[in-house]
Amino acid sequence: MQAPPDSRRKIALVFPGQGSQHVGMGLGLARHSPAAREVFVQADETLGFRLSDLCFNGPEDELRDTVNAQPAILTVSVACLAALREHLGAADQILRPRFVAGHSLGEYSALVAAGVLDFSTTLQLVRERGRLMKESGESNPGGMAAVIGLDARVLEDVCRQAREKGVVWPANYNTPTQTVISGDLAALSAAIELAVASGAQRVIRLAVSIAAHSPLMQRASEQFNEVVNRLRWEDAIIPVVSDISARVMVSADEIRAELTRQLYSSVRWSETVREMVGEGVTTFVELGPGEVLSTMIKRIDRKADTFSVNDPASLQAVAGALV
Repeated sequence: MQAPPDSRRKIALVFPGQGSQHVGMGLGLARHSPAAREVFVQADETLGFRLSDLCFNGPEDELRDTVNAQPAILTVSVACLAALREHLGAADQILRPRFVAGHSLGEYSALVAAGVLDFSTTLQLVRERGRLMKESGESNPGGMAAVIGLDARVLEDVCRQAREKGVVWPANYNTPTQTVISGDLAALSAAIELAVASGAQRVIRLAVSIAAHSPLMQRASEQFNEVVNRLRWEDAIIPVVSDISARVMVSADEIRAELTRQLYSSVRWSETVREMVGEGVTTFVELGPGEVLSTMIKRIDRKADTFSVNDPASLQAVAGALV
């Protein structure tokens, strides 16, 4: 998408979450941008294995594994940010976002952009987050499904009815017409049947074996909290908008507390975007693999300008539009 340069742009940087990974992600930018390439080098050194090779060459099933997908998406997102800042050069002052935000895992990329945690620390943190979530899924198998075309309040009632079979919960309020539900397999299947009967246009089972953003992640959250509390956190130099409460956060203590609740809390992406729009944001720049958030944002607010940076061509286009 192209737009005329506008010095009055109020920009937010947004970062995608798990599910946006794909084999080959980041390869073009790593070849094109020394800054992006350095991010991949740092990731390999931090984790002690060739995460870059997994991003560039797969195999896909290994990349899709939660314990790998989370650090991989974080790395590509940070590489996209580094490449954009490098490309803007002396014009980097243009990229002074009013806010940063991320969808689930993407909030960790936002924290790196906001200076709350350094990249290496965050990389190790999300690797552990992925490990704990995977472990939780193995001990309490679950699943997730995207429900399209059903009012969120109706779907909430559907989940309440389906809880006779077990745990099921609205996990991601993505757009006004798409909500992801999450829970154990029996309750999830019951909720899917009820959603279809209630008028859902479409229900898509997601290719995951975990029930993210549901009460099934409570134990993983408690374990993750122990790791979080051992780290040194800084106040944000760019305000971070929480994806579970849509509140603007700056203090390290507030951000840390919010993240420990994130694993078992619903992602309220529509509210998060509306909060930023209400605070004057007109332009959203998505940094990371794919264009999922840009698509969602346009469905939340058609007036918003959206851009995605994920390869050399999109890097050039976005830089040209912002300068």
